[in-house]
Amino acid sequence: MSELDVREKVKLLPHTPGVYQFLDHEGTILYVGKAKDLRHRVSSYFAKTHTDGKTNILVRKIADLRVIHVPTEFEALLLENSLIKQHQPRYNILLRDDKSFPFIRIRNERFPRVEGMRNPEKDGSEYYGPYAGVRTMKTVLQLVHKLYKLRSCNYDLSPKNIEQQKFKRCLEYHIGNCKGPCEGLQDESEYNANITQVREIVKGRVAGLLKVMKPLMHEHAERLEFEAAEDYRARIERLENYRAKSIVVNPDIGDVDIYGLVSDPTSTYVNYMRVIDGAIVNGITIELKRRLEESDVEMLQLAIAELRERYHSTAPEAIVPFDPEIEVPGLAFIVPKIGDKKKLLELCVRNARYYMADKQKQESLVDPEASNTRVLEQMKEDLRLSELPRHIECFDNSNTQGTDPVSACVVFKDAKPSKKDYRHFNIRTVEGPDDFASMEEAVERRYARLITEGEPLPQLVVIDGGKGQLGAAMNALERLGLHGKLAVIGIAKKLEEIYFPGDPFPLHIDKRSSSLRVIQHMRNEAHRFGITHHRGKRSKRIVRTGLEEIPGIGPGTAQKLLKKFGSIKGIREAMPEDVIAEVGAKKAEVVLRGLAST
Repeated sequence: MSELDVREKVKLLPHTPGVYQFLDHEGTILYVGKAKDLRHRVSSYFAKTHTDGKTNILVRKIADLRVIHVPTEFEALLLENSLIKQHQPRYNILLRDDKSFPFIRIRNERFPRVEGMRNPEKDGSEYYGPYAGVRTMKTVLQLVHKLYKLRSCNYDLSPKNIEQQKFKRCLEYHIGNCKGPCEGLQDESEYNANITQVREIVKGRVAGLLKVMKPLMHEHAERLEFEAAEDYRARIERLENYRAKSIVVNPDIGDVDIYGLVSDPTSTYVNYMRVIDGAIVNGITIELKRRLEESDVEMLQLAIAELRERYHSTAPEAIVPFDPEIEVPGLAFIVPKIGDKKKLLELCVRNARYYMADKQKQESLVDPEASNTRVLEQMKEDLRLSELPRHIECFDNSNTQGTDPVSACVVFKDAKPSKKDYRHFNIRTVEGPDDFASMEEAVERRYARLITEGEPLPQLVVIDGGKGQLGAAMNALERLGLHGKLAVIGIAKKLEEIYFPGDPFPLHIDKRSSSLRVIQHMRNEAHRFGITHHRGKRSKRIVRTGLEEIPGIGPGTAQKLLKKFGSIKGIREAMPEDVIAEVGAKKAEVVLRGLAST
């Protein structure tokens, strides 16, 4: 089917929710998407030129189109998520998460065992988690086994095996950790009633369990069944201690999911937390790799569908950083502004940010090139550039009350300093402290030379200063015919504001952004490099003023003395015979007399 045929198909699509699949000429699924309005969403791929290169390539490869109609947008989202997992299309968001998080498993067997494990299997068992760490998971398991004396053996406790007495009570029974279901000493209904309560504990629903246990304790006490009452009292105490340690927010916050989200140019990281009765009972961060031009809204929608399904959440509320623009049956979205729910969201976002930073650190160690590219992608997005700024140059001026003016140009390639390409300029045409004119001269000399020598121009020029310095640099580039051919920004030191040519309003980049860190690094390097050269030039002028201005003393004699004695002070403090030995009696007398009179 040609693209024209696909366009004809699109015209026949209804304005209803559904899932669409793009296929290539070989019938391979390229992309799966969901839509609230199928015709409107699918036609958008063919109705405009996309800024993202991958989207343009995808559209060129589309040879066929399939759609699946569903009643609601949320059902479309669930189906999209399922089809992406099944077919793993090349152009879809790639879901990554850390499979090593611990879970609690209630086995699918008679007299179920309750145990900790990683990497859930499709074995019919029930899985609860993931828990934030092994210690948390083990704490819950220890509580469960202390409360209910569950078996830990791997025997097949079928009715036939128990009736034939195939098994003998083990040490766990004798030390009071098991009630002996292997020999029929514990009834299956009693055991299953305990498992029902275990489910509530691993789900975090301790408050409801306490409400059931407390009346039972009093009931046994009233019937003078003190042993049973004491057993319930001990259970209640353990549960209350566990609940007190687990509460991190207002316990009035009942059953709620929280989704915290942070993004860089290539990925979105979503931290998910499940809170029940004020206690966090689940926590995990997943990474969603962008393949096309997916927005944060689309990423959040996919994360909600994936995580809510994976952890069988029935929470009636979800705390989110912004409106996900989707209706989920039985779920209300809350974007909190203040209070405990806002604090929970901030905690979730912080977890996502830590996870992102850790992944980026690992990437920088394992694959530095990919890490640098990610930083450049971030800069391209933050600074609204048309291409990756693989070659960046930064200018800074230095002078002392207008004397010895110099300008420095530092060069970064792939977000790293390229020190062999650093250059400094002794300002020639400016008299007095004129920072703007100095910047204009340095920029013009730098790029006039690059053009003359046929050297590549940078993708980005950074000017250390505000609108004035930026305007001066633009004047120089205008004369060279480079206006509009180079991306140029200015950075003002006080508030770290980014200025663009012709735009009176500055851009404020997130202080944690890798883009701002690279720009600050360049600015600091330019300042260091310029100051070093300025100090050297100033020192030479001072020395020249002190020695060469003495009548009869030239540069050769001055250099010889400074090499021997290190400074004018060293010459003054030297023994006369040492100075005579270096330059002769006649010149030594002239030098010492001249220095004595200054």
